Amino acid sequence: MSIKNYPLQFEPILKDRIWGGEKLQTVLNKPITSAITGESWELSTVEGDVSVVANGELKGKLLTELIKESPNEILGTKVYEQFGNQFPLLFKYLDAREDLSIQVHPNDKLAKERHSSFGKTEMWYVMQADQDARIIVGFKEDSSKEEYLENLNNKTLVSILDDVKAKAGDVFFLETGTVHAIGAGLVVAEIQQTSDITYRLYDFDRVDANGNKRELHVDLALDAINYNKVDTHKKYETTQNQSNVVVDCPYFTTNFIPLDGTIEVNRNGESFTVYMCIEGSFGIRYENEIYKYEKGDTVLLPADISGYIIDGYASVLEVFIS
Repeated sequence: MSIKNYPLQFEPILKDRIWGGEKLQTVLNKPITSAITGESWELSTVEGDVSVVANGELKGKLLTELIKESPNEILGTKVYEQFGNQFPLLFKYLDAREDLSIQVHPNDKLAKERHSSFGKTEMWYVMQADQDARIIVGFKEDSSKEEYLENLNNKTLVSILDDVKAKAGDVFFLETGTVHAIGAGLVVAEIQQTSDITYRLYDFDRVDANGNKRELHVDLALDAINYNKVDTHKKYETTQNQSNVVVDCPYFTTNFIPLDGTIEVNRNGESFTVYMCIEGSFGIRYENEIYKYEKGDTVLLPADISGYIIDGYASVLEVFIS
């Protein structure tokens, strides 16, 4: 007997990182167990890190199991046609107590050839920012492989990279090939292609608790980097009780909803929808049930949930594949 779908939440997959801190608990109420928790993977089918349902009749089931059993109903007809049984996106929250490494992600072609993986186009929504918190996004001016290597070898790479002050509400869209680093003092919601492929270029000569430096991927990165100046900062509207487009790319569409009341939503079954609560609280009313969410919660609405009502007072990211 099949179980009717409903809004699904998943157990957070918590990751300790050398640069992590405790804000995933203090800001987002995640059940962290260390003082260096850098990431909460909210929705993932990355091998070894597959999300487990946390609520309702399907509690304890793997997301991959649900997709295998009901691909069109979970993913949507268009998404299933394009990606088969693969869930194409990965959702995270990050807490950067220290600067992350300077890194880059390969495009689909390189990632498939080298790692049998998707590339990693991604976006960041800044949820909280300490004073003077900054990010690195691309080069200050058009560069070259030669200039990049010279500065990397001289430990002056940061001098040719563009660093931008970041504040709550900022959105940065990073196409593959963009050299980047999240700076210290930021809590970020991250939406990306399903990929865990990162080429680390420079790690500020940090060492771990055992005195070891983390691996760098200088050679692999050379053909992955876009050496041109890029514009990553996204401007977007903030009209209340509407889905305001923030990012619309081949991999995902992300809308910003400033919720102050009620919105009725109707879907066509072509794609799943994910909501990330980035401020306040809201509920989803579906088939005489109310599902409630707080800041830091992430919920997956299977594609066969076609009509529902959102109400509350919150800032919400709405993500689907168009």
